[in-house]
Amino acid sequence: MNLAAFEAFVRVMETGSISMAAELLFITQPAVTKRIHSLEDYFGVKLFESAGRGVQATHAAHSLLPKVKNWLNELGDIHHTLSHEQSEVRGKLKIGTSHHIGLHHLPNHLKSYVQQFPNVKLDVHFVDSEQAHEQVIAGDLELAFLTLPPQGDDRLNYVTIWNDPLVFVAAPFHPLAQQKNLKLEDLISYPSLLPAAQTYTSQITLDEFEKQGLKPKITMSNNPLESIRMLASIGLGWSVLPKTLINPDLQQLDIKVEMNRKLGMVWHPARTQSRAVQELIEMMK
Repeated sequence: MNLAAFEAFVRVMETGSISMAAELLFITQPAVTKRIHSLEDYFGVKLFESAGRGVQATHAAHSLLPKVKNWLNELGDIHHTLSHEQSEVRGKLKIGTSHHIGLHHLPNHLKSYVQQFPNVKLDVHFVDSEQAHEQVIAGDLELAFLTLPPQGDDRLNYVTIWNDPLVFVAAPFHPLAQQKNLKLEDLISYPSLLPAAQTYTSQITLDEFEKQGLKPKITMSNNPLESIRMLASIGLGWSVLPKTLINPDLQQLDIKVEMNRKLGMVWHPARTQSRAVQELIEMMK
């Protein structure tokens, strides 16, 4: 039984799709299916059943998943421990990043890292900050770049890298864009476009309203900030976005409320760290 079969199994469990797993692994769908069948033959159980256009995990698959993930993490720790005995920085480095950070803050840093350490296979996963945070705790990611949570976890290490001011925005033709000296209560009569309630960005925004006993009229919740920017630009509502995302299609509202996100990196110090991740952490510091 080879390692690739277990990695394919985990990807199918995470995505619920043979085709999506194939894209993440950069192999064909038949190759993923073959690897899954090899596991089913080895264990003598059915792991997935057809469900419409996707697949449905069986009870056996759900039972197997945590054991496989723990085993893969332990195998990774063994690899990292052995890598300390080598002077060369090499191996696979699995990191996570939010879409905003990955698109607007990380590219130049990762480009420098890849050029400096060409023998490191960088495995970058684009996930929501909240999901990345949980995956670091679970050991599924070695390092994550994300919006730092308002309340951290004592088990993890956090480093702030970027300060990310948040501003209220709307389309230039929106009624709020024509007004001066706005207050939060002026906004609640109009529809808002905010990230999902569980996101750190939305929590920061809603806390400001709660301080004044106010609740915005949330008519639509969308997670990707780029999607929210587009919807706000066509006049569907006001929003709160990082100042770096403002473009000519949006206007910053005249409201004196200061909000900031802290963007940075997080890792689990109790997990054995490869030289690859140590070098990236030091580079980012």
